[in-house]
Amino acid sequence: MTQQTQQTQQTEQSGSTTSTVLPTDQDADEPTSTTTYTSPTTFPTTSPTPTPTPTPTPSAPAGPLAPPNAPAEPRPLGERRRWQRSFADRLTAPLPGLKAFARFAREGAVRPGPEGLADIPKLPFEPAPLPRVDARTVAVSWAGHASWVVRIGGLTVLTDPVWSRRILGTPARITPVGVAWSALPRIDAVVISHNHYDHLDAPTLRRLPRHTPVFVPAGLARWFRRRRFTQVTELDWWEAAELGGVRFDFVPSHHWSKRGLTDTCRTLWGGWVLTAPDGQRVYFAGDTGYGHWFAQIGRRHPGIDLALLPIGAYDPRWWLSDVHCDPEEAVQAAVDLGAHRMAPMHWATFVLSAEPVLEPLTRVRAAWEKAGLAREALWDLSVGASRVLG
Repeated sequence: MTQQTQQTQQTEQSGSTTSTVLPTDQDADEPTSTTTYTSPTTFPTTSPTPTPTPTPTPSAPAGPLAPPNAPAEPRPLGERRRWQRSFADRLTAPLPGLKAFARFAREGAVRPGPEGLADIPKLPFEPAPLPRVDARTVAVSWAGHASWVVRIGGLTVLTDPVWSRRILGTPARITPVGVAWSALPRIDAVVISHNHYDHLDAPTLRRLPRHTPVFVPAGLARWFRRRRFTQVTELDWWEAAELGGVRFDFVPSHHWSKRGLTDTCRTLWGGWVLTAPDGQRVYFAGDTGYGHWFAQIGRRHPGIDLALLPIGAYDPRWWLSDVHCDPEEAVQAAVDLGAHRMAPMHWATFVLSAEPVLEPLTRVRAAWEKAGLAREALWDLSVGASRVLG
């Protein structure tokens, strides 16, 4: 989440409401489907505090937001759909109000001080060639921030691709992109978690052929179609699609969406579970705070081999705890998911908040050890590094 985005947050009213999918300003020839969603009665004011060992997590809301009992049938690729005008009923915490903005303006602690930036030269950056893989191999390469090159089931998938040096409202990258664009193989698919500028980067996406299959949250297909992408599949939480034998499941996250002044929560947000034909499974969290969804995702998608989880952009906690995990929460999320391995992300790339730049790595390593988890299961990769699932 960029600083520009943080400063343009608007308050959303919570409460018990029922929202129905309504016609939007999408193309008039798009077929209409109607679905009803019921929001929770109240939202928590803060995220749950994790512990370093497995603990029960809050249950999901009853009704359509709870995970289904059986795997969803894959939806057609490129299906044109209409959605409700706002997804504010999916928020798990209220967005900041006037008091929060007043405190933010008063304290202004959104960047590390000089001592917190002093470790930029120590940030791990080790670019290397992408590993050679076959259709039975799962491999991940970290390009930086939330951008991964995921090789799974014979496909090459990009997650939230941001190859730009700078994003709107944020200083330039503090580490270079770890994987050169010219070094990429043919891209078979792209998954997008939400529309914040540090996850949906128009200059990077312009580099892709317009026939590249793209998987996006509900409400975001129109943004891609306006840019002439021809194979765009948008999904709601707990829905799935399939490409080349690989299953793409869209799952909830504790976050929000906004790209302009008047579009707060107009599109959905979430993460992706990618499952190969042989059952190997990678979870990409996108951008999220800590909360009950991780346990629900783990029960719905058991046997996650690797969880790509965010560990940075968390300070100050009073401002960011509902939408960004800190390192200890990320470790607890991996436990909740039942993931066999965790790879940290969303740090060491852009300065988005006030924690010292190297602190996320030291804290996640300490939390992992304190939780008694196997050291080899923490894939704390350098920017540009890769790892292959054995």
